[in-house]
Amino acid sequence: MKFFTLNLAVVLCTFTINSQNWLTNFEEAKYLASKSDENIILVFQGSDWCAPCIKLNREIWSNATFQNLAKDHFIMLKADFPRKKSNKLSEELQEQNAKLAEKYNDQGFFPLVVILDKSGNVLGKMGYEKTTPKAYFEELTSFEK
Repeated sequence: MKFFTLNLAVVLCTFTINSQNWLTNFEEAKYLASKSDENIILVFQGSDWCAPCIKLNREIWSNATFQNLAKDHFIMLKADFPRKKSNKLSEELQEQNAKLAEKYNDQGFFPLVVILDKSGNVLGKMGYEKTTPKAYFEELTSFEK
């Protein structure tokens, strides 16, 4: 039993350390960005249908190198547009994401990564790029200058 408990603790700690803290509420993201004086990374994605979105998640967002670089630098906000019924979002979240898309992604690009200041002003935009997590992070931060 002790062995099982120890293994479970190690797995949970590893998951917690390596997980990216994604928000889904725009107002909360702006509040936290103001409080911590950080910018917001707003990601428009189709998590269950968009191949480049899935690659971006797997190659960049889920990578420990990127997570370590971004954890004290950006507030991460996800605006997801899933198509499968099993992944359907709440009405409230769908409405919020639609409003975000109307304001920040009016051309409907997926994935679209929008770098916002703490007030919600656009600093830059980019999409999926086949690159390293460190290079992607550096490109994101280049919009802050």
